[in-house]
Amino acid sequence: MKIETGNGSISLITLIAIWSVSAVVSLPGLAVSPILGKLSVIFPKAGDLEIQMLTSLPSLLIIPFVLLSGKLSIGRDKIRLLILGLSLFFGSGILYFFATSMTALIAISCILGIGAGIMIPLSTGLIVDYFRGAYRVKQLGLSSAINNITLVLATALAGYLANFNWHAPFIVYTFPGISLALAFFLKKEKPVQKPHTFPSEKATVKEKQTGIDRRKLIQLMGLYFFVTYAVLAVAFYLPFLAQKHHMGSSLSGTMISLFFLAIMAPGFFLNKIIMRFKGKVNFISMICIVTGLSLIGFFPDKFFMITGCLLSGFGYGVMQPFIYDKTAAISTRKMSTLALSFVMSVNYLAIMVCPFIIDTLQHLFGTQSNRFPFLVNAILMLALTIWTYFKQNSFTLGVTPAYYKGIAEA
Repeated sequence: MKIETGNGSISLITLIAIWSVSAVVSLPGLAVSPILGKLSVIFPKAGDLEIQMLTSLPSLLIIPFVLLSGKLSIGRDKIRLLILGLSLFFGSGILYFFATSMTALIAISCILGIGAGIMIPLSTGLIVDYFRGAYRVKQLGLSSAINNITLVLATALAGYLANFNWHAPFIVYTFPGISLALAFFLKKEKPVQKPHTFPSEKATVKEKQTGIDRRKLIQLMGLYFFVTYAVLAVAFYLPFLAQKHHMGSSLSGTMISLFFLAIMAPGFFLNKIIMRFKGKVNFISMICIVTGLSLIGFFPDKFFMITGCLLSGFGYGVMQPFIYDKTAAISTRKMSTLALSFVMSVNYLAIMVCPFIIDTLQHLFGTQSNRFPFLVNAILMLALTIWTYFKQNSFTLGVTPAYYKGIAEA
């Protein structure tokens, strides 16, 4: 069975190999979260900082190695680089089962972060290499969907396994072994090299000189950081708001799972969403985020909180793969993985700094309200939404006619 790419065709097993890499990029920091409480009992001499390092260290190391991977991808064998990253990731997953001290867990987490950092930009870079035009937009949407559904399912599995043994949740870190086995099919079927045909991919003068339109790259990085920071309020602060209003931890966990499922959903029909809203696609997505955060902040009731999670997730789920596709469009094929590495790194930067930004704003406004993170982020997103309304024909905040014309014609 052959899969059309807009640049020829590839075999189904090659597509599955690409999808498998997309499935594991969100796993770092996942398995340890359900057992953080148990670790303080298992290792009574370990301080809170040491335990928290197990979740923060992988994200901290991912950022520089995402950028290094993007740089190393230029003019080198990307599949070999991918195999290296997957091997380190898979190897760390095996090592976790033999860890008997907090020091060992921290050291293994460092290896995990390095391996994940190397493979993360390549997960999207592979799609850019193999697919063109509307086919690329579709696959980026599916990649986002696969990523988020894996996150939901693996989180549930890790939580379930934590009931049996504190080592058991680490089994989710062995999933990259599947991708590692499938990666060898990518070595057999290299992407076809053809000239750009998609209207949005026509190189600007600046791009021809440098390989990347740096001004647009910086704009896309800023946009991605801001919207990621805004919606992270749901993942970080919803459990505290739910607890304040006497909702069980299982309910808050369900709502966060619905949030990630809502991020997943648009990926299955991203092309249709773009064609439906055209230049207003980012504007509509931002309205969903603003409405969702506002509902959670103003009406901490189960129905409104669930609705808010779904709206926020849906808006972000449209924008994330859309930003990735625009990043590919402002770079040459040779430099696309490097450009994507810059954009993807700000996702992890937002994850790291979000609590610090919220905490700083709470001190400035003199409040510790559990509603504050949602309301302040809704206000900030509203300001960006208004600005976007007047910039619907711009490349970063809107969609140029040539862009969605290319999707319609493909």
